[in-house]
Amino acid sequence: MDPLELNEYLKSRSYLIGNAFTYADLALFNLIDQKRNQYKEFSNVIRWLNHIKAIRKPIKASIMTDLLKRSQSDNSHYNPLCKKVPIMSNHTNGTNGTNGHETSNFSHSSPFPGFGTHAAHHGSDPDKWDFAPIVPPISLSTTFKQSAPGVCPKYDYSRAGNPTRTAFEECIAKLEGGTHAMATSSGLAATSLIINLLKSGDHILCCDDVYGGTNRYFNKVVSRFGIEIDMVDPTDLVHYETKIKDNTALVWLETPTNPTLKICDIKAIVAIVERKFEGKEMPIIVSDNTFASPYFQRPLELGATLSLSSVTKYINGHTDVCMGVIATKNEDLAERLRFLQLAVGPAPSPFDCYLALRGARTLHLRMRQHETNSLAVANWLEKGEKAKYVSKVIHPGLPSHPQHELAKRQMKGFSGMCSFVILGGIEEATLFLQSLKVFALAESLGGYESLAELPSVMTHASVPADQRAKLGISDSLIRLSVGIEEPEDLIADLAQAFDVVYAKKQ
Repeated sequence: MDPLELNEYLKSRSYLIGNAFTYADLALFNLIDQKRNQYKEFSNVIRWLNHIKAIRKPIKASIMTDLLKRSQSDNSHYNPLCKKVPIMSNHTNGTNGTNGHETSNFSHSSPFPGFGTHAAHHGSDPDKWDFAPIVPPISLSTTFKQSAPGVCPKYDYSRAGNPTRTAFEECIAKLEGGTHAMATSSGLAATSLIINLLKSGDHILCCDDVYGGTNRYFNKVVSRFGIEIDMVDPTDLVHYETKIKDNTALVWLETPTNPTLKICDIKAIVAIVERKFEGKEMPIIVSDNTFASPYFQRPLELGATLSLSSVTKYINGHTDVCMGVIATKNEDLAERLRFLQLAVGPAPSPFDCYLALRGARTLHLRMRQHETNSLAVANWLEKGEKAKYVSKVIHPGLPSHPQHELAKRQMKGFSGMCSFVILGGIEEATLFLQSLKVFALAESLGGYESLAELPSVMTHASVPADQRAKLGISDSLIRLSVGIEEPEDLIADLAQAFDVVYAKKQ
């Protein structure tokens, strides 16, 4: 680059970190620094070179700091996430409202500052590697050379740690607002890792509506090892407090819950537990963040000790990885959990960690569309032309949700999860699900594609019938994982399925 051109360019850029310094500047530095003598008469250029040379090592941290400051500025236009905007403002399904799903136009707080930038970059600093790759490599080696017997480099055996896994864990720790993250081979593997922190005689206080696999694991496996378990409605805080015992060692929350989408008041429950254990060792408070994702909710910032997610769902987001992760700010627990990663062995494969990290890079983009689509679907189910076939719609973003105000305070938005009760019973529900063409009848959730299921005979079939009845998990309750397709196509698919079910009854 001609010295005069470079000088003018730097004037336009102001060559300061505070003015959106980019990796392009770093690349330009590498090029110009090699020809420093050509620019010695241009003080502007020399100052810039010296400045970049001084900070190029922590360049990513500097960029992150800048983005964080900008996103917190009230008049910033640099980061569009910093503004309060309606989730959907009187949005229709693209057919001039013929399906009648005019949506709620409330707004909520902005997402966590800098989230998208952290998602895109954290854990992937090219300078960590000798060859500076932009995408972290997949390290498939199961073992690592030692310089002397017992003298290990950073890694010795991949069950204990792996470079690709470390990149993923660093990213998730940042996104959850934590300092440590421990990845596992599934969501339930993460749950079992936490349970291994307990001992016989301990008590688990668990919310009553949880993932069916968690219910099954607690009541049919963990209970066999001398650990007490109580399943309690977390929305009734007065009753909830009475169930805390002197030997309560673990408080297990899930919010929103699966599949009835209750909201646990994390701050309130943490305050209750702290009051009950004042002056004593506190129980571990876990919040399963799978249904919200760290983009919309950070349990650690609300007082939870551990935040757990099934990475299989939203964090990976592509229905091709089975993984789990635990995030924390507690140094002692992080050390104990890392030991258990090695000792118990629920390690994810490096390739799965690579895929999950790639999925996390676009988490913020996908979650916005999941939210938009699920609200469109929920409003249409509640108010649209087929609402006569629905007796109840459950979505925390709807004003009709009993904990709507709590959800708005605690969460930064809402995911793609929506449940509803179809008129009739299992016959109508089954025919409805079989008639869907865009939604796939399948278990799981959080992928780019839309899924529908009947929890009573699928994800929650292992929950005893009396518990399902008490929770409202009837044969008419349908759970939707609303994907990122066009919302009008999703609504049209639901509409035609309703027509198939009720055509003969009209």
